[in-house]
Amino acid sequence: MSAINALSGSQASASTSRFSEMSSEDFMKIIFTELQSQDPFKPNDSNALLEQLNSIRSIESDMQMEERLNSVVFQNQMSTAGGLIGKRVAGLTADAQRVGGVVRSVSRSDDTITLNLENGWIIPMDNLEYIDSEPMPGSGTGAGSGSGGGNP
Repeated sequence: MSAINALSGSQASASTSRFSEMSSEDFMKIIFTELQSQDPFKPNDSNALLEQLNSIRSIESDMQMEERLNSVVFQNQMSTAGGLIGKRVAGLTADAQRVGGVVRSVSRSDDTITLNLENGWIIPMDNLEYIDSEPMPGSGTGAGSGSGGGNP
């Protein structure tokens, strides 16, 4: 007991992080080792161990599902953004400037999808405010000052 009480904060956090790195297979090995080593006249509560195993499997499954859902959402956003190529849009830049123009291309930077306009402006997909299927008059003039002001 004194060894457990003598753990410093950094040692305790290191052991906690090691537990989080443990796979469900590692946990199963520990459970079976414990079951094999227990005194048959004083058995441990195997229900508690099985509940812990089910909890770990459930958490692991939830994490995998979250990753898959995030991937599907991202692919959907990328597809939607690709459908905007050639359309007139308006929105806010990352610097909160209101700009507009015709979408020339779509790009991804980390978890952000951006619309690259023909006039040189870049609008993050989350900042999109207006979409019109009609191209802007005079679009395709290259990078310019942008057609800000909110009137695309």
